[in-house]
Amino acid sequence: MRAQFVLSEIGVGLRRNLTMTIAVVVSVALSLALAGASLLVRDQVNSMKGYWYDKVEVSIYFCTKADQHGSPQCSTGAATDDQVKDVKSQLDKMPLVQSATYESSAEAFQRFKQTNPDNPLLAAVGAESMPQSWRVKLTDPTRYDVIQSAFAGKAGVKSVEDQRKILENLFGLLNGLQTAAFVIMVLMLFVALLLIVNTVRVSAFSRRRETGIMRLVGASNFYVQMPFIAEAAFAALLGAALASVLLLGGHFFVQGWLAKKVLFIHFIGLSSVLAVIPLLVVVGMGMAGIAAFFTLRKYLKV
Repeated sequence: MRAQFVLSEIGVGLRRNLTMTIAVVVSVALSLALAGASLLVRDQVNSMKGYWYDKVEVSIYFCTKADQHGSPQCSTGAATDDQVKDVKSQLDKMPLVQSATYESSAEAFQRFKQTNPDNPLLAAVGAESMPQSWRVKLTDPTRYDVIQSAFAGKAGVKSVEDQRKILENLFGLLNGLQTAAFVIMVLMLFVALLLIVNTVRVSAFSRRRETGIMRLVGASNFYVQMPFIAEAAFAALLGAALASVLLLGGHFFVQGWLAKKVLFIHFIGLSSVLAVIPLLVVVGMGMAGIAAFFTLRKYLKV
């Protein structure tokens, strides 16, 4: 009988404050969707770092004849075969080095032509202008500085470059998007919280006569407050459901269209989205329930 009464009161409250309930549902849905998106962006960045950092290499470029007058470290001219072999022998002695692949000037020029077929410099440069290099794969890509300190400035070496620098800009952009989503999420959660408080306050005021009668017949605080708390939690549950639909829709858009266009990004799977959804439901209903409880303590003193 009590459960039936609580359910009927929830229905009455939702009908009486339909427009405010809709506003609560929409604001909760948007804020939770942004919260979920922020978590998913974080997982995406971590996934990409794990995927790409295992594939990045440190490139040790050697001097060419063209570098003799332009680079102080190449003042003696192009690197000799002995200097190239000396770098390889040192790499073989370093436990940090997983593998080292040699790329000749001709191979570097061929790769440049394949990746830049329309570049006007192709007509002006030849294979002799491209530096030979060792492409080094590390067991721990974060320890690039060990290779940098060991070979930078060494005879015949023009530069030591870490491919991670290319990826850092992408990761920085994604982290910026995550921060922006987090800031907007906090603002939306605050708006949703205010709407929940106002909705509960209006609902309590519109049913003050019923709650007064319940006080007179000896109803407990919990029994009086439960319909209002359940009403707010139900609206938040609807918002969490809508947020879940938005996240799933975004996931299928990414996997169905974006993943086919952006092939260099390893996108997270459906399991990551499904793992976030229960958290959104708990946060949404918990926030609404707590906000309603403390609002009712002030406006429904028994």
